[in-house]
Amino acid sequence: MKKTAFAFLAASAFAAAATFVAPANAAGARPAVVAPRATAAVDHSAFDKLLKKHVNDKGLVDYKGFKTDEKVFNQYLDLLSKNKPGSSASKQEQMAFWINAYNAYTIRLILDHYPVESIKDIGSKIKIPFVTTPWAIKFFSIGGEKMSLDNIEHGTLRKKYDDPRIHFALVCASMSCPRLRNEAYTAARLDAQLDDQGKDFLNNPAKNKIAKNSAQLSKYFDWYKGDWTKNGQSVAKWVNKYSTTKIDEKTPISYLDYNWKLNQQ
Repeated sequence: MKKTAFAFLAASAFAAAATFVAPANAAGARPAVVAPRATAAVDHSAFDKLLKKHVNDKGLVDYKGFKTDEKVFNQYLDLLSKNKPGSSASKQEQMAFWINAYNAYTIRLILDHYPVESIKDIGSKIKIPFVTTPWAIKFFSIGGEKMSLDNIEHGTLRKKYDDPRIHFALVCASMSCPRLRNEAYTAARLDAQLDDQGKDFLNNPAKNKIAKNSAQLSKYFDWYKGDWTKNGQSVAKWVNKYSTTKIDEKTPISYLDYNWKLNQQ
């Protein structure tokens, strides 16, 4: 067979395999090409049940309890690992997935090293070149890619979605972190959940001390100042969005020391 003929037949076969067009019906009309079905959204109900069972209303975690349910917990992590949301998923579905993944894999990291007094203690145990913090350890995979907690927070959530409210939802297993919700985040309720987290965080005097003439805020507002001041926003505007005590742009702001003690019951 001549090369030109072979090339033509190969190209034709490839095109036929790539796009199937149904034969014409009796009236001569061809039905529309059916698009591939979108992947179903991940069901976070298993994580939701675990959070309700092992996290109290103050956001404190019963890590020993999670240990007893490791089989179910690992099944949920396996679900996350194999179902990275694609571009067809809504923004809310994607954000809920990654927030839940961050919080779930943080719990997994604590369980891997439990008992510990602080997540930062794990850093001293790391024997990986150029890795000095627990957030940089690539200890899980999602969609076939080895990942760290930093990859989720900085490489995905902060980079792609431009929503500073994620800082009210991501929980690094420490007392000064926002409260770990005892429910999973879902696409349908994501906005309400994030706003509720903002109210809870800003009005908790253990995490933010806000008065009319001064404000002692969480280090989050210092560490991620660039996130809070984008798009014409400011730290004061974000505080006033959720705090019952209001401040203005001239209110003196200082930052509280961060308590890295483990958020355990």
